[in-house]
Amino acid sequence: MGADGEWRVVIGTRIDHQGAAILYKSKDFRSWNRSLSPFPLSNITTFWECPELYPVICNGKSGLDTSVISVQGKDIKHVLKASFNDHDYYILGKYDPESDRYDVDADFMKSKEWLRYDYGRFYASKSFYDGEKKRRILWSWVCESDTAPDAIQKGWSGLQTIPRSIWLSKNEDQLVQWPVKELEKLRTRKVHFKNKRLKGRSMIEISGITASQADVEITFRVSNLKHAEVLSAEVVDPQILCTKKNATTDGKFGPFGLLVLASKDLTEHTAVFFRVFRIANSFRVLMCADPSRSSLKPFIDKPIYGAFLALDPRYAKISLRTLIDHSIVESFGGEGLACITSRVYPVLAVGEQAHLYAFNKGTQSLSISSLSAWSMKKSQIV
Repeated sequence: MGADGEWRVVIGTRIDHQGAAILYKSKDFRSWNRSLSPFPLSNITTFWECPELYPVICNGKSGLDTSVISVQGKDIKHVLKASFNDHDYYILGKYDPESDRYDVDADFMKSKEWLRYDYGRFYASKSFYDGEKKRRILWSWVCESDTAPDAIQKGWSGLQTIPRSIWLSKNEDQLVQWPVKELEKLRTRKVHFKNKRLKGRSMIEISGITASQADVEITFRVSNLKHAEVLSAEVVDPQILCTKKNATTDGKFGPFGLLVLASKDLTEHTAVFFRVFRIANSFRVLMCADPSRSSLKPFIDKPIYGAFLALDPRYAKISLRTLIDHSIVESFGGEGLACITSRVYPVLAVGEQAHLYAFNKGTQSLSISSLSAWSMKKSQIV
């Protein structure tokens, strides 16, 4: 609700072949009037589904109620999210409640990064403000990657992601996501070690936990980056790059990361990994999720996903948190700077037959600064 006492709602649509949002206002929830102020249109997007407009605070992790327009002593931005092209995209901007105008920092898909909540299988998300804990929570629908007959046999189809806290990054140019704190209550058996050398073309098994239902946090440290592979500045699509340089393709710094839901002989496995590239005098960290060898089951859709992390590996460690739950793998790179969700359907790596590995298929050695992994209990809905 605005200061004028009117409720506002954003509706997704398409106008003259352009994806669009329309703002309506009402005082009684019965009669709605369309705002005359222009709201974003995009001629490079399709019909917008499930749009959402909400504020985020600058320089802080606290969430804001959707109706908040200003905070004393703090700047805020507004997130406009829309679902199209099988993904959830968002842009950042400033919303003026008096004119109902929304001025964007960069249009959908016109920035180099094409900002998304999640670069994997993730759609039609919804966020809400948790007033008790002063945070904004995001969760989403995750559809299946197997067939309709498989869904009929199971008796169900589709999952919800683990709820995530969401806030604006320190650079104020993207959102950061992290699993809600309550998830840690499900952690049981723990494995932990620090400062372990991971030589080129090697891997180590992480045993002692239930690998089919686990929470894993791992941090890597790389050095001698002068040996990193050179990447053309024209390469901007991380998914294409991850597909070309998948988990089986040797590199210098990478691929390195985790093999999850893996069979003992690695016939089945899902790889979540990084590569480090050099562009002129700077470096880029690529995060990939490769389920192409996740299952021996036929007729499974196994797309490879990718995203660039907005961090400099010369000064920051490369971190990964991966949540594994039988047929869904949710990964958070760079402490939530990029997220990738995959659906996988192993037939060998199930239950106690699932294994977990840290691996480095690159030629350059690196260090695991820290690794913590937990078995996870089943959640209880109360």
